[in-house]
Amino acid sequence: MLKAKEIRELGDEEIRSRIDEEEDQLRQLRFQHAIAHIENPMLLREKRKLVARLRTIKNENEARVSEE
Repeated sequence: MLKAKEIRELGDEEIRSRIDEEEDQLRQLRFQHAIAHIENPMLLREKRKLVARLRTIKNENEARVSEE
């Protein structure tokens, strides 16, 4: 799981691609969870929080660019 500091070191395009990847994985986990029991349901929570963290830092970067 990426920490905020590690995410801030990534470029804008890398963050966008990670958001897409993580959202896809989250969607698949939700689907698996709806159909059958998944081994570690905490993965859903971790993925959701990671996507939120990625989006927050992306928005911070965009706000910083628009201020300049």
